[in-house]
Amino acid sequence: MKRVLLAGGGHAHVHVLQAAAREPFAGAALTLVTPFARQMYSGMLPGFVAGHYRVEQCAIPLPGLAAAAHVELIEGRITALDAAQRQATLADGRVLPYDLLSLDTGPVMDRDIIPGARENALFLRPVEHFVQLYERVLEQAARRALDVAVVGGGAGGFELALALAWRLQRLGTGSRVSLVAGAAGPLSTFVPAVRRHAMAALRRARVTVLPFACVEIGSGFVRLDNGARLACDVPLLAIGTQAPPWLAGSGLALDDRGFVATGPTLQSRSHPEVFAAGDVASRTDAPHPKSGVHAVRAGPPLALNLRRAVGGGELMPHMPQHRTLYLLATGGRHAIASWGKLAAAGGWVWHWKDRIDRGFVQRYTLTSGGS
Repeated sequence: MKRVLLAGGGHAHVHVLQAAAREPFAGAALTLVTPFARQMYSGMLPGFVAGHYRVEQCAIPLPGLAAAAHVELIEGRITALDAAQRQATLADGRVLPYDLLSLDTGPVMDRDIIPGARENALFLRPVEHFVQLYERVLEQAARRALDVAVVGGGAGGFELALALAWRLQRLGTGSRVSLVAGAAGPLSTFVPAVRRHAMAALRRARVTVLPFACVEIGSGFVRLDNGARLACDVPLLAIGTQAPPWLAGSGLALDDRGFVATGPTLQSRSHPEVFAAGDVASRTDAPHPKSGVHAVRAGPPLALNLRRAVGGGELMPHMPQHRTLYLLATGGRHAIASWGKLAAAGGWVWHWKDRIDRGFVQRYTLTSGGS
């Protein structure tokens, strides 16, 4: 009986659980270790912030899904991995041995990437912590006007700033939202047509865009790289994510940013018994090596290859698409679509995104016995 350890309750592992529920992995005992009992779907987070969804509508309960798959569920956080000994260590000291390991842990944000951030900032990740703290922000904003600064000009920061502006403006207390987007501005990696729609949405929402970097976060202020000091009650960090620190001493082959280097079959390039997908993995042969969209799409090939690895079958390569559809929420029931060099915006895009997002969560929630 092979011991298969699923580390993390990410989007790809949710599909592995569903696949195991439909057809058990013959000759294997599966264990899922995750710090949270539900998987928050990141695609719906801006809608939650804007008030379009309740938090439970954005979450996939893992206990029922694991039970349906006959997978042991352990709530815990990995703090060390020894690839040579094939064992993972949890924060409480438990050691979990494995024959096959699959990594799909959530994103990690460096608390010390900006001086003062650890003490004074609200971080977008982990989402479970953000959700709890966001409720406190709403309570404060209902009583008085707040100055909120979202730090990060990528898709996450852009969507979050607009979602916050939409929600806070409806409280009627006069709160203001700024987007600290860096010199390149919002959505710098997107095509010009998308950026034009994005800037129009930010203007409509009265979000102040600051083309500077944040270099310090203090109590009641954010300092920019041009020397300006911005008054700020709530600094919210939506910057890029980092590799989990425990990967550094794992013995696995890593890329130059510390993520697990994987090949076409989603296997580690140094340890074939280790698979990785989602935010912990880096496909050096892929067109977009770090993409949450591809993490979702990695679920089916990951489930197939884990099953075949248990049974000794031939593994199948998986190549992410060269072009990816992005649907970016813009606060209200309005969104921007990006596909290659094409872009469109409107209420119909939001309804399209809403249908896709709800369908994703429902697909796995129904399996776990929820609704």
